Amino acid sequence: MTRSGTPEHEIDPSLLRPFVITRGRTQPARGAFDLITQAIAVAEQPGLGLDPEHAAILRLSRAPIAVAELASHLDLPPGAVCVLLGDLLEQDLIDVQHPQPDTDIHDPQVYKAVLDGLRSL
Repeated sequence: MTRSGTPEHEIDPSLLRPFVITRGRTQPARGAFDLITQAIAVAEQPGLGLDPEHAAILRLSRAPIAVAELASHLDLPPGAVCVLLGDLLEQDLIDVQHPQPDTDIHDPQVYKAVLDGLRSL
């Protein structure tokens, strides 16, 4: 303890909450997610016994919503949201839509278009 009466090794609450919510897990049980992966709820009503964060994801994902947006709405790190999404995917309560690149990143015309766009700024 320090002189002020607080523990020397105080735990940062912003780190503790995601750890508790994910039960210490750092990887989703099922699925792979990135910031622009979209989730959409497939269940009409949230299942019984869901944690509040899982239920909130189901409410927010009535229409497709990106992982980054969910993280912002829930005030959680994206990694924690991915773990929660993995839980919901495992229970078949959500579906995920991964981004599909519609351009060939090896096409020189793509790079030319990007450079032209940057030059116009």
